[in-house]
Amino acid sequence: MPATPAVPDGKRPTLADVAARAGVSTALVSIVMRGAKGASEATRERVLEAAREIGYRPDARARLLRSHRSRLLGVQFGLQHPFHADLVEGVYAAAEPAGYQIALSAVAAGRGEQRAVETLLADRCEALILLGPQAPAPRLAELARQVPVVSVARRLRPSVPGVEVVRTADAEGAREAVDHLVALGHREIVHIDGGKAPGAADRRRGYRTAMNRHGLAEHIRVLPGGLTEAEGAEAARTLAAARPRPTAVLAFNDQCATGVLDVFLRSGIAVPGDVSLVGFDDSHLARLAHIDLTTVGQDIPRLAGLAVDRAIARLEGDGAPTGEHVIAPHLVVRGTTAPPR
Repeated sequence: MPATPAVPDGKRPTLADVAARAGVSTALVSIVMRGAKGASEATRERVLEAAREIGYRPDARARLLRSHRSRLLGVQFGLQHPFHADLVEGVYAAAEPAGYQIALSAVAAGRGEQRAVETLLADRCEALILLGPQAPAPRLAELARQVPVVSVARRLRPSVPGVEVVRTADAEGAREAVDHLVALGHREIVHIDGGKAPGAADRRRGYRTAMNRHGLAEHIRVLPGGLTEAEGAEAARTLAAARPRPTAVLAFNDQCATGVLDVFLRSGIAVPGDVSLVGFDDSHLARLAHIDLTTVGQDIPRLAGLAVDRAIARLEGDGAPTGEHVIAPHLVVRGTTAPPR
């Protein structure tokens, strides 16, 4: 065989190019690429070697379209959320070995959830995995009448027919964070909440429950916050000016916590020397060396894997009713918590 590529530079190699390279028919190349019977072992090796030499890659999307199935799982995610990025990585890891591909559609400042989902449906996604959806229950029910839907990281009360829920026990995670801070000796513990974000109500409830259980009801203080660094920073500016200042802060999530950390450090407030800080999610952001954030970890591989498993189960005829799957959190202690001075 010639050593030079059989296709012009910049052109995607085709089955015909592989056939010309291997000296066989296009039909025979198709048989080899599909793994079907009808080619000898020697011919199969010759065709695969030719494909490697010219850089041929099967067009999986076209093959799936011909089979009248897309085998695509559509994933809606928040572009600005580090935790969602980690979940997406876990979804890929779970879906590809099962023979499914992933189509992503982002929610951003100028692109809402409805547009994100419409794009996935237009791409012929067979099921939807929605990360932290904020759509109202009737909209989720409408989607579930079209395709299987899995909601990740959001409690649905009451449950929505046809929608699987995979989430962390958020209230339990907040309780673990407060228990950790109390064990260190903190009493003035403030919670910066997530407003109407998925999981915020449960985390707020877990904080209040734990404070009451430790006899600290009079020290309960919840500040408005949100999911972003900017919202964490705004709450932190309020705390930096407070007298007396709390000795510990539980932020809604890691991103919010990084906004708190930035304002505190710029204001000369040492973390954890003056104020201890806890986030929530254990996203890759929390693990950065210069942040080193104590946080409530969500089991990202398990959440992502279970979301994919449930989506595929619905597609492949699992007759079990839809339900809620709740994963336990775990506290990850790093460098932003210490006993109060």
